[in-house]
Parts: sequence; structure tokens; C-alpha cells
Amino acid sequence: MISRRGLLLGVASVAVCASTPFTSLRAQDVCAMPRLLTPTGSPLPRTGFGLVVADARPEPAQGPAVVLHPEGHPPVRVRVEVARTPRVRERGLMFRREMADDAGMIFVFPVSEHQAFWMHNTYIPLDMMFIRSDRTVLGIVENATPETDTVREVPGDSQYVLEVVGGFSRRHHITAGTRVEFVNIPAATE
Repeated sequence: MISRRGLLLGVASVAVCASTPFTSLRAQDVCAMPRLLTPTGSPLPRTGFGLVVADARPEPAQGPAVVLHPEGHPPVRVRVEVARTPRVRERGLMFRREMADDAGMIFVFPVSEHQAFWMHNTYIPLDMMFIRSDRTVLGIVENATPETDTVREVPGDSQYVLEVVGGFSRRHHITAGTRVEFVNIPAATE
């Protein structure tokens, strides 16, 4: 995939020398175009048609994310931290004072089973989406009250739990049955 920046630079390069029809571009037309420079000052390479190819490399890998697909609404992408070890899962989002609206934490368990959470030392209200192994939402605990030890759970077994800021589920129309897609989410280690 070519990055947008590389494609735009290439189009701009063709536009600069396109005083004649594209089919009649000559080598001297391409050579007469201004040279575009990289941030370090070296010239960007061009193809025979004046297209800049320096950014014609794959986009960098995306970080871990969860994409929710609510019925009848656009998909919602959440950048996530991954909690896949017992130690990280136990700490979760404790001691956080704030979290972006498009951020969260995905808890990844080795097998699907009944999951229960609490808000001990958690300072922000959270929505907890319990997700089945088939990657559909089993149920949601909305706006869990911070700094409480009340058990938060939904009936049934889940292999994943997505925690996001309180009110997220309602704002984005996430309900039981919503389809969930994982991007760069590794499996649990234990």
C-alpha cells in the first residue's frame, strides 16, 4: 500500500511537468521538474514519469486495536493495551486518572469461562464489554463506579473483556451481540 503522502507527492510531481499531455512526456520534461527533498535534505528518487517513490513502502504496522461493529452504525475503533498475563490482568487500569475516549484495555484469557471484575483502585468509571470466544459481545457492565469492590460480571462465559471509558457503549450503540474484530491482539500467555 502506498502512503497518502507518497501518492500526493507523486501526483504533485506529475502536475508540475504536465504542461503537455501525459502521453507525450519526454525524459527532459521529467528531468526539468523541481527536485523534492527528504527531511534530511537528500533528493527523493523518481520513476520515469516523475512519480516520487520514496514513500511507496507499506504503511507501518498498526498498534493493537479492537474494532466494534454495532448493527446499523459505523464501526468504532479502540486503541488498546493488551492484558494477557495474570499479573497485567490483575493490575488492569488501576491508578489511571484519565483515559482517551478512543482508548481502552483488552483482557485476553487463555480459555472462555465466567469472568468477574472489580474497580478496586480504579479512579475512572468504566464500561466493561464481556466478549465470547466467537468475538461477539456477551454483555456489558456500564459505568462501573470507581474505587468499589463490588463484583462486575454478566451471565455466561467470555474469553475477552474490553474496558473503555464509562458511557462509551451507549454513545456508540454497542449491545449484546455486537461483532468484534481484533487487530494485532496476541493470545494470552497463561
